Amino acid sequence: MARYLGPRDKIERRLGERLGLKGERSNSPKSGIVKRPYPPGQHGSGRRPRKLSEYGTQLRSKQKVRQMYRLMEKPFKAYVKKALANTKKESPYSAVITSLEMRLDNVVFRMGLAQSRDQAHQLVSHGHITLNGKRAKTASIAVRVGDIIGIREHSMSSPYFSTLMPRWFAEHVAPDWLSVDKTVPTATVKSTPTAETSGVQTTDLQAIIEYYSR
Repeated sequence: MARYLGPRDKIERRLGERLGLKGERSNSPKSGIVKRPYPPGQHGSGRRPRKLSEYGTQLRSKQKVRQMYRLMEKPFKAYVKKALANTKKESPYSAVITSLEMRLDNVVFRMGLAQSRDQAHQLVSHGHITLNGKRAKTASIAVRVGDIIGIREHSMSSPYFSTLMPRWFAEHVAPDWLSVDKTVPTATVKSTPTAETSGVQTTDLQAIIEYYSR
Protein backbone atom coordinates (compact mmCIF):
# COMPACT_ATOMS: atom_id res chain seq x y z
CA MET A 1 0.00 0.00 0.00
CA ALA A 2 1.25 3.50 -0.85
CA ARG A 3 2.26 5.68 2.07
CA TYR A 4 3.25 9.33 2.44
CA LEU A 5 6.98 9.51 3.22
CA GLY A 6 7.50 13.27 3.07
CA PRO A 7 8.22 15.74 5.91
CA ARG A 8 5.70 15.33 8.73
CA ASP A 9 6.50 18.70 10.31
CA LYS A 10 5.15 20.40 7.20
CA ILE A 11 1.82 18.62 7.60
CA GLU A 12 1.36 19.99 11.11
CA ARG A 13 2.49 23.47 10.04
CA ARG A 14 0.10 23.46 7.09
CA LEU A 15 -2.85 22.44 9.28
CA GLY A 16 -1.74 24.64 12.19
CA GLU A 17 -2.11 21.89 14.79
CA ARG A 18 0.02 19.32 16.58
CA LEU A 19 -1.03 15.86 15.45
CA GLY A 20 1.67 13.83 17.19
CA LEU A 21 3.08 12.66 13.87
CA LYS A 22 6.65 12.47 15.22
CA GLY A 23 6.01 11.08 18.69
CA GLU A 24 7.77 12.93 21.51
CA ARG A 25 9.33 15.41 19.12
CA SER A 26 5.89 16.72 18.11
CA ASN A 27 5.33 17.84 21.71
CA SER A 28 8.80 19.29 22.22
CA PRO A 29 10.19 22.79 21.57
CA LYS A 30 12.06 21.24 18.63
CA SER A 31 8.88 20.55 16.67
CA GLY A 32 8.43 22.41 13.41
CA ILE A 33 5.15 24.02 14.44
CA VAL A 34 6.88 25.62 17.46
CA LYS A 35 10.02 26.75 15.65
CA ARG A 36 8.11 27.99 12.60
CA PRO A 37 4.44 28.55 13.51
CA TYR A 38 3.30 29.40 10.01
CA PRO A 39 2.46 27.45 6.84
CA PRO A 40 5.36 25.97 4.86
CA GLY A 41 6.50 27.60 1.65
CA GLN A 42 8.44 30.64 0.50
CA HIS A 43 5.72 33.08 1.54
CA GLY A 44 4.29 31.13 4.46
CA SER A 45 5.43 33.53 7.17
CA GLY A 46 3.88 36.52 5.39
CA ARG A 47 0.48 35.08 4.66
CA ARG A 48 -2.56 36.45 6.40
CA PRO A 49 -4.96 33.86 7.84
CA ARG A 50 -7.97 33.53 5.57
CA LYS A 51 -11.49 32.64 6.58
CA LEU A 52 -12.29 29.20 5.20
CA SER A 53 -15.41 28.45 3.20
CA GLU A 54 -17.69 25.62 4.26
CA TYR A 55 -15.97 23.34 1.76
CA GLY A 56 -12.54 24.52 2.96
CA THR A 57 -13.47 23.71 6.56
CA GLN A 58 -14.65 20.23 5.58
CA LEU A 59 -11.50 19.62 3.55
CA ARG A 60 -9.27 20.75 6.40
CA SER A 61 -11.03 18.44 8.89
CA LYS A 62 -10.72 15.54 6.46
CA GLN A 63 -7.02 16.19 5.93
CA LYS A 64 -6.37 16.54 9.65
CA VAL A 65 -8.00 13.25 10.68
CA ARG A 66 -6.60 11.40 7.67
CA GLN A 67 -3.10 12.54 8.58
CA MET A 68 -3.63 11.68 12.25
CA TYR A 69 -4.19 8.05 11.26
CA ARG A 70 -1.53 8.21 8.52
CA LEU A 71 -3.79 7.01 5.72
CA MET A 72 -3.84 7.80 2.04
CA GLU A 73 -7.02 9.19 0.51
CA LYS A 74 -8.36 5.95 -0.99
CA PRO A 75 -8.47 3.80 2.19
CA PHE A 76 -9.63 6.73 4.32
CA LYS A 77 -12.49 7.43 1.93
CA ALA A 78 -13.41 3.74 1.96
CA TYR A 79 -13.70 3.74 5.76
CA VAL A 80 -16.01 6.76 5.72
CA LYS A 81 -18.14 5.50 2.83
CA LYS A 82 -18.58 2.14 4.57
CA ALA A 83 -19.64 3.95 7.75
CA LEU A 84 -22.22 5.99 5.83
CA ALA A 85 -23.62 2.80 4.28
CA ASN A 86 -24.10 1.15 7.70
CA THR A 87 -26.10 3.89 9.43
CA LYS A 88 -28.88 1.42 10.36
CA LYS A 89 -26.51 -0.54 12.63
CA GLU A 90 -24.71 2.37 14.33
CA SER A 91 -24.17 6.09 13.97
CA PRO A 92 -21.72 7.14 11.23
CA TYR A 93 -19.60 8.87 13.90
CA SER A 94 -19.14 5.61 15.81
CA ALA A 95 -18.58 3.58 12.66
CA VAL A 96 -15.82 5.90 11.39
CA ILE A 97 -14.01 5.93 14.75
CA THR A 98 -14.31 2.17 15.16
CA SER A 99 -12.85 1.56 11.70
CA LEU A 100 -9.89 3.86 12.33
CA GLU A 101 -9.14 2.95 15.94
CA MET A 102 -9.42 -0.81 15.49
CA ARG A 103 -6.72 -0.97 12.83
CA LEU A 104 -3.88 -3.14 14.12
CA ASP A 105 -1.24 -0.43 13.68
CA ASN A 106 -3.37 2.02 15.67
CA VAL A 107 -3.87 -0.50 18.49
CA VAL A 108 -0.09 -1.04 18.64
CA PHE A 109 0.28 2.74 18.94
CA ARG A 110 -2.48 3.05 21.55
CA MET A 111 -1.04 0.31 23.76
CA GLY A 112 2.28 2.16 23.84
CA LEU A 113 4.57 -0.08 21.82
CA ALA A 114 5.25 2.85 19.48
CA GLN A 115 5.34 6.62 19.88
CA SER A 116 3.69 7.37 16.56
CA ARG A 117 1.39 5.59 14.15
CA ASP A 118 4.14 5.55 11.53
CA GLN A 119 6.37 3.73 13.98
CA ALA A 120 3.55 1.32 14.83
CA HIS A 121 2.92 0.67 11.14
CA GLN A 122 6.57 -0.23 10.70
CA LEU A 123 6.54 -2.61 13.67
CA VAL A 124 3.59 -4.48 12.18
CA SER A 125 4.88 -4.58 8.60
CA HIS A 126 8.28 -5.87 9.80
CA GLY A 127 6.59 -8.79 11.53
CA HIS A 128 7.28 -7.87 15.18
CA ILE A 129 3.63 -7.97 16.30
CA THR A 130 1.34 -10.92 17.05
CA LEU A 131 -2.44 -11.06 16.98
CA ASN A 132 -3.93 -13.82 19.12
CA GLY A 133 -0.54 -15.50 19.22
CA LYS A 134 0.02 -15.48 15.47
CA ARG A 135 2.42 -13.22 13.60
CA ALA A 136 0.60 -10.37 11.85
CA LYS A 137 2.22 -8.28 9.11
CA THR A 138 -0.76 -6.32 7.77
CA ALA A 139 -1.22 -2.95 9.48
CA SER A 140 -4.82 -2.54 8.32
CA ILE A 141 -6.13 -5.72 9.99
CA ALA A 142 -9.29 -4.89 11.92
CA VAL A 143 -9.00 -6.22 15.46
CA ARG A 144 -12.08 -7.23 17.43
CA VAL A 145 -13.19 -7.21 21.06
CA GLY A 146 -11.39 -10.03 22.83
CA ASP A 147 -8.34 -10.02 20.56
CA ILE A 148 -4.89 -10.08 22.17
CA ILE A 149 -2.01 -8.09 20.70
CA GLY A 150 1.58 -8.85 21.68
CA ILE A 151 5.20 -8.88 20.58
CA ARG A 152 6.72 -11.76 18.64
CA GLU A 153 9.00 -13.73 20.96
CA HIS A 154 11.94 -13.55 18.57
CA SER A 155 11.63 -9.74 18.50
CA MET A 156 11.75 -9.24 22.27
CA SER A 157 15.57 -9.35 22.30
CA SER A 158 15.94 -6.69 19.60
CA PRO A 159 17.42 -3.31 20.67
CA TYR A 160 14.09 -1.61 20.02
CA PHE A 161 12.05 -3.73 22.44
CA SER A 162 14.79 -4.41 24.98
CA THR A 163 16.26 -0.90 25.25
CA LEU A 164 14.32 1.80 23.41
CA MET A 165 10.65 1.00 24.06
CA PRO A 166 11.00 0.61 27.87
CA ARG A 167 11.95 4.31 28.08
CA TRP A 168 8.34 5.36 27.57
CA PHE A 169 6.23 2.18 27.84
CA ALA A 170 6.04 2.06 31.64
CA GLU A 171 4.59 5.58 31.80
CA HIS A 172 2.25 5.24 28.84
CA VAL A 173 -1.48 5.44 29.61
CA ALA A 174 -3.60 3.37 27.23
CA PRO A 175 -7.28 4.19 26.53
CA ASP A 176 -9.84 2.41 28.67
CA TRP A 177 -10.96 0.14 25.82
CA LEU A 178 -7.58 -1.61 26.03
CA SER A 179 -6.33 -3.73 28.93
CA VAL A 180 -2.52 -3.62 28.85
CA ASP A 181 -0.31 -6.03 30.76
CA LYS A 182 3.01 -4.22 30.94
CA THR A 183 4.90 -7.18 32.35
CA VAL A 184 4.50 -9.34 29.22
CA PRO A 185 3.67 -6.95 27.39
CA THR A 186 0.31 -7.60 25.73
CA ALA A 187 -2.98 -5.78 25.26
CA THR A 188 -6.50 -7.17 25.19
CA VAL A 189 -9.28 -5.29 23.39
CA LYS A 190 -12.00 -4.91 26.03
CA SER A 191 -14.58 -2.83 24.18
CA THR A 192 -15.27 -0.66 21.15
CA PRO A 193 -13.46 2.72 21.03
CA THR A 194 -15.45 5.94 21.24
CA ALA A 195 -14.94 9.37 19.71
CA GLU A 196 -14.12 10.76 23.16
CA THR A 197 -11.20 8.38 23.70
CA SER A 198 -9.92 8.80 20.13
CA GLY A 199 -9.18 12.49 20.47
CA VAL A 200 -11.05 13.25 17.23
CA GLN A 201 -13.37 16.23 17.59
CA THR A 202 -17.07 15.75 16.87
CA THR A 203 -17.00 18.85 14.66
CA ASP A 204 -14.29 17.24 12.54
CA LEU A 205 -16.29 14.01 12.22
CA GLN A 206 -19.36 15.98 11.16
CA ALA A 207 -17.32 17.90 8.58
CA ILE A 208 -15.81 14.68 7.20
CA ILE A 209 -19.22 13.04 6.82
CA GLU A 210 -20.56 16.13 5.08
CA TYR A 211 -17.51 16.22 2.79
CA TYR A 212 -18.00 12.65 1.58
CA SER A 213 -21.79 13.00 1.40
CA ARG A 214 -21.60 15.67 -1.31
